[in-house]
Amino acid sequence: MRILLVEDDTLLGKGVSAGLVQAGWAVDWTLDGIDAETALHSICYDAVVLDLGLPGMDGLTLLGRLRASKHSIPVLVLTARETLADRVAGLDAGADDYLVKPFDLTELQARLRALLRRSKGATGPLLHHGRIVLDLTSHKVFLDSAPVELSAREFATLQELMMNAGRVRTRGQLEESLYGWGEEIGSNTIEVYIHNLRRKLYADLIRTIRGVGYTITAGNN
Repeated sequence: MRILLVEDDTLLGKGVSAGLVQAGWAVDWTLDGIDAETALHSICYDAVVLDLGLPGMDGLTLLGRLRASKHSIPVLVLTARETLADRVAGLDAGADDYLVKPFDLTELQARLRALLRRSKGATGPLLHHGRIVLDLTSHKVFLDSAPVELSAREFATLQELMMNAGRVRTRGQLEESLYGWGEEIGSNTIEVYIHNLRRKLYADLIRTIRGVGYTITAGNN
């Protein structure tokens, strides 16, 4: 899952970015609303963490422009504006959630997980597919109730495929969901993750659609 963080406080931005990466997300970080809008129109993100008091273009304006363009990406507003009127304004502008600074990083992570589950149609923290259970909260995977050790990127690849069960994900789409700006991606990195998942779980879990990408068949619950 790839997150866009829009925060002009460099100290806070570094901390939030590091915390989200540690939790298993790919994170891109911009310091102003104009750069954020450009990024949102060029990259497919899973969610946005948005400060309101931004240079260039303030957060409410950016949010309003996103919703006016029918962009449905989940947006969590992260701001020091704590009055009821501020919260109502943010939600009315199209925010999906609102968290006031100062905040606990674990709460931010939990709220993001909830937003991402809702946006993908998941009703709880557990994803089921046949013999596999994936826990979005603990970042653990179970095969026939036994834990399976996956690397962070293997887990993220499996999560992306399971949350898009029935849809084919191209290599480019998987790379975009797993890596942030400036991260080096090997030419066969995704193929390695797919190979490892088949080996650690079971061989026919992930189908290769030749010339297109990879998929997990829907409905095998």
